[in-house]
Formats: sequence, C-alpha cells, structure tokens
Amino acid sequence: MFFLVRLPTEPLAFRHIRYCGRKRNERVEKMKKNGFRAVLAALFLVLLSTSVWAAEMLVLVGRAVGLELEAAGLAVAELDAQLGAHARDAGLEVGDIIIKADGQAVPNAAALQEAVDRSKGGLVLTVLRNGEEMNVTVTPVEHEGRRRLGIYVREGIAGVGTVTYYDPETGAFGALGHGVSDAHGNLLPLQAGSAMEAEIISVKKGRAGTPGQLQGSFQKDAVLGELEKNTRCGIFGVTSAGWAGIPLPVAEVSQIHTGPATILSNVTVTEVQEYSVEILKLYPGEKACGRNLLLHVTDAALLEATGGIVQGMSGSPIIQDGKFIGAVTHVLVNDPTTGYGIFLETMLGAA
Repeated sequence: MFFLVRLPTEPLAFRHIRYCGRKRNERVEKMKKNGFRAVLAALFLVLLSTSVWAAEMLVLVGRAVGLELEAAGLAVAELDAQLGAHARDAGLEVGDIIIKADGQAVPNAAALQEAVDRSKGGLVLTVLRNGEEMNVTVTPVEHEGRRRLGIYVREGIAGVGTVTYYDPETGAFGALGHGVSDAHGNLLPLQAGSAMEAEIISVKKGRAGTPGQLQGSFQKDAVLGELEKNTRCGIFGVTSAGWAGIPLPVAEVSQIHTGPATILSNVTVTEVQEYSVEILKLYPGEKACGRNLLLHVTDAALLEATGGIVQGMSGSPIIQDGKFIGAVTHVLVNDPTTGYGIFLETMLGAA
C-alpha cells in the first residue's frame, strides 16, 4: 500500500598460516602440500558459511520514506473528454506507457509535445501495455493555435511507503513488499528512482469500506538511496546512509506459524514502534507476491491511532519468535484491522 503524495557484525580475522621446516623427502613434501590445501579448503568453508550467515541477518527498519519513481516512458494518466477523442478512438488507453513517437524516444512531456508539433498527419506512438510493445497512430487536433493529443501524461510517481529491511554489509534495502503499478495494474517500468527522508504528518483512520492512509511529506534534497528494481514483491535499492536497527535472522517459511507476532511501523512523525498482531492463516503455496499470510491487528494503541492497517504501512516488518518473517502489504477494504503480508524469503527472492 503505497500512496501518492501531492505535492553489529565484526569481520572475521584470519591469522596468516605459514609452513616452515626443512625438506626431508618427497612424501613429507607431499603431505605438507596436501595439508596446506586442506587448510585453505577449511578457510574457504568458514568464509562461505559466514557469508551465508551474514546474508540471513538483516536490520529491521520500519521507517517511512519518500519514494520517487521515474518511469521508462510517459504514463497516460487521463484522456481529455473532448480533445482526447481521436486518441481514444485510435486505441490509446489510460495506463499505457509511451516510449516513442514516430520512432524517436520521448523521455519527458516536452519531448512528446515537440514530436506532436513536428508531425504532419498521424503520429505513431509506441506504447508498453501489459509488458508488450505496440503501436498506436493518433491524429493530433488543433487547439488554441497548437497541435494537441488531448492526453495527460505523468513522468513518474511519488509517494510515501515503509522500508522493510536494510543489509549493512551491502547497503541493499527493500520496501513495500509489493510493486508500484499503473492504472491497469501493470508494473511501472522503472528507469530511476530515489528514497528520501520523510515524516508522517497526519493519519486518516481506516474504516470498513474506506481504507485509511498515512499522510506524509518528504524532502527531495535529503536522498537516502537509489531505487534499482520495481517488482511484484517489492521495491529494491541501495543506500549509503542506511538505517539504525537491530539485525535479526531471516525465518525460513517452514518456521512461520499462526499465532502472535509483532510489526514495526512508523505512524507518528519519524517514530518507529512495535505493535502486536495475530497471524491468522498462512498461504505457503501462494505464488502471488504480497499475499503469503493473513494477519489481524490486536494492538490497542495502533487501532486507536490508525484503525488498523492503512495505506503507507506496506513494508512494515513482521517479527515472530525473534525472527524476521516478512512484511505487511495489503489491507482488507471491508475490515481495516486485517490484511495480508509477504514472506521475507519471497521478498528477498525478488531482490
């Protein structure tokens, strides 16, 4: 649930191992050589097991951040009721991503308008729809002395979401637990993006039939990291700033069970707090990202503050039995106290 905003592990130390002694015979020399290889193999195994262990220890974050995604093209946000008639008749749809006009890339709205001005007749727009490229030929209309397509486009999406985890070893982080999609439910093709400092300024409480929302603001000049991937299972990037927190081991799916758990969430300014929840059901065979478990908010303080799960909380880490098990992703529209979550293993697989 990503909402739009209008505007300490110590490294291992290895001692250098040196073989000394004088050469006696070929058998002794061979034993030494084999022994040295054995030590190297042992060190390699220690290094390997340590790196795997480190990868399974991640910092829980739970902080709200500003997320700005620049699309690899121009998303059609709306067709004008009158001027957009030709575009509509030609087959252009809301949610289409315009990537070329008459074969030329159009990285921004200004470039698209220039292509419209140059066109003599129909303008061939190459768009992405459902992940596939297709061409739509639109004839611009004259309006107030200029040629128009009669469409409204956006160059990207900005909003506030929650960071799930941070890996101090690599600087990698993940957020949301689901992807950012267009009006058709298709993933926004990410060209570039940033995570920025943010704070929650107010909360619209959730009610049955009306999802609530964290209302926040973020500082565009306070960049925390760069976004690299927008997937069905979350948004991922790299940070040099990082976030403070306690590392916990990542739970295997087989270790997760129904019953009490907690979540970390930022619903007041920049404060992250732990709240109690109950895991009601698991869906270990579920392939859809973001719906691996069903949880219910039981914490009185969170219910009082938000009414349950609200937009902007997606990405909030879930903890059970001292292990990092997943992240909150969705709310049930008719019951804001209940929602879905994603297994952290699933999220990491997409990263």
